Parts: sequence; structure tokens; C-alpha cells
Amino acid sequence: MNLKQLQAFREVMLTGSVSEAARNLYRTQPAVSSMIAGLEDDVGFALFARRRGRLHPVPEAHYLLEEANAILGRLDRTERTMRSIRDLERGTIRIVSMPGPAVFLLPDLISRFVAGRGGIRAELISRSSPQVQQLVSVQQYDVGLADLGLAGTPDSALVSHEVVRLQCRCALRRDDPLAAKPVVTAADLDGRPMAALYAEHPTSTQVRAGFAAMGAAFDMRFETQYFIPLLTFVEQGLARAIVDPLSVASYHLYRGGEEGADGTDGRGAEGKDGTTAGTAAAAAPLVFRPFTPAVYLVASIMTPIHRPLSNLAHAFVAALREEIRRIDAGAPG
Repeated sequence: MNLKQLQAFREVMLTGSVSEAARNLYRTQPAVSSMIAGLEDDVGFALFARRRGRLHPVPEAHYLLEEANAILGRLDRTERTMRSIRDLERGTIRIVSMPGPAVFLLPDLISRFVAGRGGIRAELISRSSPQVQQLVSVQQYDVGLADLGLAGTPDSALVSHEVVRLQCRCALRRDDPLAAKPVVTAADLDGRPMAALYAEHPTSTQVRAGFAAMGAAFDMRFETQYFIPLLTFVEQGLARAIVDPLSVASYHLYRGGEEGADGTDGRGAEGKDGTTAGTAAAAAPLVFRPFTPAVYLVASIMTPIHRPLSNLAHAFVAALREEIRRIDAGAPG
């Protein structure tokens, strides 16, 4: 007994005619008759009584029809499901990220990625960078995004790392006199109150070294664990800060507007929704300027080595890679 026999049998039962069944199945009449005969040989009894050139199903044939409908219906559902998976319309993706991008940036990207794909389930959790690497290394998550400077020694035996180097920018109030400068230097910030990550963070180490190289005094007034909270102190006019492009993009998501490399609205006359973006951009209290000496955040897109990624996860990694490339393109270098 095989699926082609069951399909031919069901069609004969539904149409009551071998010739019509053959037309519906795009097969010849002898081919359908042969499949019915083969099915009868397999089950061990006749499924139709043949009288005056017509087929009349025996009572047992109706039982087989129920079974055939169940089998073929399940096959149809399986085919539809696999097509949905192939077309990235169904599946689950599990993402773990360092805290900053997990608040605004990744939810925005995930929302755009799943738009129009109601069969996709997404899970996003936030962990410290070392925990991100650990969770990906034990194959629990499909994709991880972490600060490689904090994640420790990359475990190349368990985790695949796609390293991205992002040039940081100087966050300033829009009415700050330094906002008029195309590039802000450490000398411009000599002795001025600063907000920065804790001293051991690689970006803070680079900032301090840059100030020292220019003979500028670094006045640490506010210290936080993550970049996003620094921007509140800058908005209040209490400090300036050097922040990574991912945090810049997150800021624009929750404050509105999007800045180009020259400080103007990078989307021109219209915003993302087609409305005028100038008002939203002007309402955002902060602007971001290139900073020198250059400071970099080194991040990693992590995937597990010993668990092959689904087509859906591969597609999301590509979307994340492109999003980071687009964001970093707004910064020089």
C-alpha cells in the first residue's frame, strides 16, 4: 500500500468513476485502474463490486476511505508546514543579548523581521555578556549578541563568533556649543564633567587613554554599568558621554528622530512612517558627533557550533548583521 494508491482510491470513491478520477489526477485511466488493482492485492480483498462497467464500493471500502482521508490529510498538513518553514513563515527563534540592545534595538528588529509572518515565535532575553556566551555555548539559544571585551576568552570550540567593531560617538545636548563641531576631541572635553561606564570596561579604558594622549583631564562625574543610562545625565545637561552606535540607534528609537553623520535628520523630509521627521528629530534632546581619538566597542554575533541553525535563524542572523552594518555606517571609520 502506498500514497499514490490511496490518492487514486480516494478519488475514485469521491467521483464514482475511474475515468473522472484519472482526469482529476492527471493520469491515464489504465494507470488508475492498475493502482486500484494493486491496492486490492495489498489489502487482500476487492474494494469495489464491478457491475455493468461501473464500480460499486463494498462496505469495507468506506472504512478504508476514512483511513485514507486521515493519512492524506496529515500529509497535506505536513507539506504546508514544511513550505511555511522553507518560506520563513513558521518556526521559533531564541535570542539572548547584552542588556543595551535588548531594550529597544532588538525588539524593533524582531518586530520588522516577523512582520506578516504570524507563524513565527520569537524569544528574547537579556543577560550579561559572559552569560550570553555561556547560554549560546550550551546550545540553548540560536543567536547571541554580546560585548566581546566583557565575554572573556572566545570559546571557539562551542561558539561561532562574528566580530563587529563599532566606533563610538560623543553624546551632547542639542544646545551644547560643542554640538556645532563636526568632530569632538578629548581636548574639547578637558576638565568637563563626563558620564561613562565603569572604569574596567574596555571603552572607558580607551576614553581615559585618549584623554591622556591629548593631555586632557578626564572628570568622571557619573558612572553606570550600561550605556543607555548615561544619556539621561547628558539630557539633563550634567555631563557628556562617549557611547556606542547601538546605543545611539536605541536612543533614536525611544526618543524619536534619526541623525545622519552630519547631525541632520538622516531620513530627509520624511520619517519612517512617511510623515515629516523634522519635528521628531528636533524634539530629541541629544545629538551625537564623531569623537577622536577613536573609541571602539567590539561586539560579537554568537551562534552555537554543535547545533545547526534553522533557516529562520540563519535569516535572522543576516538581518541582524545588516542592521548593525547600517547603524555603524552612520559613524565614521
